[in-house]
Amino acid sequence: MNQLEKLQVLLPHWIEHNQGHREECSKWAREVENEEVQKNLESALAAMELVTIHLEKALTASGSVGAADVDGHQHSH
Repeated sequence: MNQLEKLQVLLPHWIEHNQGHREECSKWAREVENEEVQKNLESALAAMELVTIHLEKALTASGSVGAADVDGHQHSH
């Protein structure tokens, strides 16, 4: 298995893992009562979304063919 093939396996895992962190962070952002903490969590959520976008672009560039998930993101498992 070459590096590109390995990435075609790893990238979907990283995307899914990042989405799991986004969900958990989003939950905490909704529940926390500290406005400054909430603001920073929301900024982190925006950054996590950018990470997912770039990982998905890397997956597409790797030649992997994927179907859209419920968020509209392209990736394969």
